[in-house]
Amino acid sequence: MKIDRGAIPHVWLPALVGLLALGEIFRATPGPHDLFRFIGLLLALLGLAGIILARYTLGRSFSWVPKATGLVTTGVYSRIRNPIYVFGVFLVIGVGLMLKRPEILVILAVLIPMQIFRARREAAILEAKFGEAYREYRKQTWF
Repeated sequence: MKIDRGAIPHVWLPALVGLLALGEIFRATPGPHDLFRFIGLLLALLGLAGIILARYTLGRSFSWVPKATGLVTTGVYSRIRNPIYVFGVFLVIGVGLMLKRPEILVILAVLIPMQIFRARREAAILEAKFGEAYREYRKQTWF
């Protein structure tokens, strides 16, 4: 199996940092480590894993600025058009639960509309470049 060395700084290093950060948040937060906090940890880990998987699947098609370098329709992208955004919500909810700070969830009131706006911009760019192939892909996927 060939390892994509470009994925190390862009995928695996952030994954390691994310795992260490979630572990430290869970460990260092005062109060009992009850079921509520464990559910938060599981949601945060699910969110982080989904983001890392999606980022890895995108490979060189990933960009901070919306552009159409390629139409990725495999892996998690075969079911969800914007998995990084979806799993980011899981991550925020999980951290809010781990910290037992519901006010952190207010971030979602800003984050979700921003993600919808960005997803629409990306969709317009992809549709302009890939046309019918992108429209068919949209019919078969969620968000």
